[in-house]
Amino acid sequence: MIPGNRMLMVILICQVLLGESNHANLIPEEGKKKVPGVRAGGDPQSHDLLRDFEATLLHMFGLRRRPRPSRALTVPQYMLDLYRLQSGEAEEDQAAFQYPERSASRANTVRSFHHEEHMEMAEGVHDRKPTPLRFLFNLSSIPEDELLTSAELRLYRQQIQDALSEEPGMHRINIHEVIKPPQPGKPLITQLLDTRVVRHNASQWESFDVSPAVLRWTRERHPNHGLAVEVLHLNQTPRHQGKHVRISRSLHQEPGEDWEQLRPLLVTFGHDGKGHPLTKRAKRSPKQRGRKRNRNCRRHALYVDFSDVGWNDWIVAPPGYQAYYCHGECPFPLADHLNSTNHAIVQTLVNSVNNNIPKACCVPTELSAISMLYLDEHDKVVLKNYQEMVVEGGHCG
Repeated sequence: MIPGNRMLMVILICQVLLGESNHANLIPEEGKKKVPGVRAGGDPQSHDLLRDFEATLLHMFGLRRRPRPSRALTVPQYMLDLYRLQSGEAEEDQAAFQYPERSASRANTVRSFHHEEHMEMAEGVHDRKPTPLRFLFNLSSIPEDELLTSAELRLYRQQIQDALSEEPGMHRINIHEVIKPPQPGKPLITQLLDTRVVRHNASQWESFDVSPAVLRWTRERHPNHGLAVEVLHLNQTPRHQGKHVRISRSLHQEPGEDWEQLRPLLVTFGHDGKGHPLTKRAKRSPKQRGRKRNRNCRRHALYVDFSDVGWNDWIVAPPGYQAYYCHGECPFPLADHLNSTNHAIVQTLVNSVNNNIPKACCVPTELSAISMLYLDEHDKVVLKNYQEMVVEGGHCG
């Protein structure tokens, strides 16, 4: 069985080598215009190729079927920022975003989950005596073979405008795991996971470590009764109560982009045992390469455009990527610039006197990873590092 990503390369390269114009729009040679093809109404061969391409990519992504995301779904800004830094698209000095070095260094997959809003217990949120809010996050979409390494709960807090002219107030945010099912009229039975004291005079996201609870739910299969968030105002100022930590929608607030982006967010970091973990990359500069017209073994442009197969509705980023492929002759004698192996040199030498022995082949020698941000079948946003997706160099081997 050929691994998924290698099988994808085989399909793509075969398409390029066939050179059929009706396939050119899927992976056009750099500098050429796209030609309509591989769409509904095309010839049977186009449909077969598209079906194989789609099935291979979905298998590689670990998806059972093509995602059909809801139009109302909002991609968290945190996941977009994480993708941009991870893929090298953003500047490293982004002051508004803190890259999770420790969590990312042990994971190749990041998943985000909004709470199930109908599960939150909002009674008492504006009372003088704070009442914890319970949030339930459905983690059933995490594959069984994905080993979670850490998890964080992200809460947004808003600056209190009238606190600017006063002595800055303080409040404590406590995050608990709910140990037992809630009982009507009784307090929640919880266990403290993380806590932090913060000032009123700032608007920013706060991150809390909830790894122990999430690992119990996923690794040890303990029942998931959710997380409880408690906000304690240490300055005892009544007008500040419940105004600035966005853990519940306002009673008369309509659904909108503001709340969708400020909702509590649970983020998990995991690894499926395939490839290398996530690493923050420096902003990439476009490579300037001269056009080579010789027929010897070299790297050629091979751009995969996800919009051409109608996948831009569930692949958030990138819109496509330059995969490249290796192709060309390995002539006798092999020149030094072809980076040939000793075996290829011997094989080419034997081929020069015995045509029954094939010439050495032009093959990739170095492959690199790309990061992809996409929506899975359950409308969850996933950031994943995929290995061996881009050809960086080739030789006669």
